[in-house]
This record gives sequence, structure tokens and C-alpha cells, in this order.
Amino acid sequence: MAVVHVILSGGVGSRLWPVSRKSMPKQYIPMFGEKSLFQLTAERNAHLADHVLVVGNKDNYLLSQADLIRAGVHQYTEVIEAAPRNTAAAIAFAAFDLKSDDVVLVTPSDHIITNGDAYAQAISESIQLAKQGYLVTFGIKPSKPETGYGYIEHKGNEVIAFREKPDQSTAELFLEQGNFLWNSGIFCFRAGIYLEELKNFEPEVYETSLKTWEARSNAFLPETETMLIPSVSIDYAVMERSEKIKVIEATFGWSDLGSFESIWEHWENQEEVHHFKQNNCVVGSTKHVEFLGVSNLMLVETPDAILVLDKSDSQDVKKIYERLLRELPELT
Repeated sequence: MAVVHVILSGGVGSRLWPVSRKSMPKQYIPMFGEKSLFQLTAERNAHLADHVLVVGNKDNYLLSQADLIRAGVHQYTEVIEAAPRNTAAAIAFAAFDLKSDDVVLVTPSDHIITNGDAYAQAISESIQLAKQGYLVTFGIKPSKPETGYGYIEHKGNEVIAFREKPDQSTAELFLEQGNFLWNSGIFCFRAGIYLEELKNFEPEVYETSLKTWEARSNAFLPETETMLIPSVSIDYAVMERSEKIKVIEATFGWSDLGSFESIWEHWENQEEVHHFKQNNCVVGSTKHVEFLGVSNLMLVETPDAILVLDKSDSQDVKKIYERLLRELPELT
């Protein structure tokens, strides 16, 4: 029974445009002590698992390979998707490659985590629960009424309900009630248990994913079969419906760094004051920047684009990205 670290690395990070692009998604940008989030993910879990398996896509697998080398990981397996079909299928591909009893530790490639000892303890606890046949998810104690995350209502390790991303007033209510956790997107379970539950609840996702897997060429999955897979998240496909779910309330520091506001907060917590000027924040610019008469603004600069936003509007950057996909795809 091996423990396999599955790194999901198919996302674009559209809420971090213009820094994050299809050609260089946020998980590969060396913004954190000259290391990328992908590299930090690989390093953090290297001593917790027996093997590494990366599920990426045809546009970024070379970036993954380079970061694995930087992280000192030289033995790994890859699954290279022809097109993203969401997390239920991505994790199924990993599970198809493993033995039924193997314990799968699934992590996104683009999260920042602090307090390594607490993280290792939580992973150890999750592995023990996974060996008992449970599907384990990790919940983060909310520090504010965040509308950009899904929530888990819980009592101890028991999950009462999964909740979609709330509006502001609902998020405030969750925070006040005190038994809601942010859904971290980190999971741990035996490969066979996951596939059984996926086949039970989403047989079409299971069957089309299996046919795609069987038609692979080495690490590469075929496009024709891939496009027949329904795009469904693991949360909807399995976690929200299974009777085998446990949750671990994490005590480590966590952020998905999925928005410029979360990057602001991370830099603030790490006291990286050089990013800030008059209660505003500068991302990426090498120019001298001054602000006058404004507050809570972020200026984001790349060689071909500039974005200025109020940090409270960070979640809506994705709308700009989606519009540019249609109007100016060369900027995405």
C-alpha cells in the first residue's frame, strides 16, 4: 500500500490575469522566494509520500517537469490531458494508474501552506483515515467571511454538508456560527474507493474517463475521447454525495492564492513590505510607482498589459479574462 502524491496542475489561474497566462499559469511563476507554487508543493510533500504523479495538460507539462527537477524530484509519473475536464476525471486518471489499495494524496499545485509540522500531522491523520476506507477532505478555519471559497459544515471529523460559494451575508453567517470550514481542495483516499464512488454516483464520468485512459499513448491522453468526458468537479461528483466522507480541520496556514486580494494578504502576513505603497500594492512592475488620493488599489503590470483594481473586486478579474478570450485571445 503505497502513498502517492497526486499533483493537479491543469488550471490557468484566470483571476490572476495578466500575471497568470495559458503559457505561464500562476503555479509556475517564481514569485515566492524565487520558487514557484508548484515547486513548493512538490517539496512540501516529498517526504510524506512514496511516489509523485502529476496530472497536467499538454500546454504545461514541460513546466511541471522543470519544477520537479528544481524540487529535487527525479522519479515521477505523468498523466498529460489533451484538454481539461475538471477534477473528477483528472483524479480518476491518477487512480486508474495505481493499485486499488494505494493511498492517494491529492493536492492542487497552486496553494501556499505555512507551518510544515502541522501540515505533516494533518496528512498523517488523513492517511490513517484513508486506510480505513474513508474519503478525507481538509477544511480550513475561516479567518474572514470569504465569498470565493466553498464551505464545509462539520462536527468534529463528521461532515454535515458541503456549501457552494456563498454571498457576503451568508459567508458572515457561516463565520458567526463557527462550525464551517473553507473547502481546501486537498483530499486523501484509497484509489479503489474513489473509483467505486465515482462509478456509483457519476457512471458516465467513470466510463468515459476509463475509455480515455485505455486509449492513451504513453502519458498522453487522446483528444477525441477526452471531449466526451462530462466536466464535473470531485466535490459534486463524489464528496457531496458519498457516505464515506471525513473532514480534518487543518491547523496549518493556507491560501489558494486564487486572487490578487489573497496575494495581498499573504504578502502582508509575511511582512513583505516592498510590495506596498500608501496602502496600495504593486505586482510585477519594475517601474517606480506612486499613488495619490487612493487606497486599497492594486497595480499589476506585465510587458503587454496593465491591470488596476480595487482589491475587493479581485474575484471579478476572471470576467476580464473571459472577455479577453473572446476579444483579444493573444493576451490570455
